[in-house]
Amino acid sequence: MVTVKELKPYHIKVDKDYVHVILAYNYFAVCVDEEVYEFVPVKAKEIKVDRKTKRIKNMGDTFAFQKGKSIIQFTMADLIYLPEFLIQLHTIAGPYYIGDENKTAIDTNMDNQAIMDELEQQNIKRLIDKALDENDEDAFYSLVKLL
Repeated sequence: MVTVKELKPYHIKVDKDYVHVILAYNYFAVCVDEEVYEFVPVKAKEIKVDRKTKRIKNMGDTFAFQKGKSIIQFTMADLIYLPEFLIQLHTIAGPYYIGDENKTAIDTNMDNQAIMDELEQQNIKRLIDKALDENDEDAFYSLVKLL
């Protein structure tokens, strides 16, 4: 199982359209089967988030993590399936989103609900994958109805 242990930006750069979350050693770590792997800037070293749509733009980028001599890699597409990653990233980039200056508590609650809904959908998809792996036909059909 993979979880995000820590996600802190080394530097945040904001331009007209994007928030660039720059990563460096000791600022980003993941746990893989209870082993902590630290980010190493071998390939990608930034996360690019659209300020208007709040979507991650560099979905094809690959991030490397190291523990001793072992290096593992995750694409951005892999990382967005980790709920902690999305929550921490939106917490970091949130103050730089366009249109958030006059945000009310209702808007914030709606954004939180949208994130929760997205996480629930991802969880259902993971459970469907698990049901397929275990050949559990009843669980599969009951979970597909939730989509």
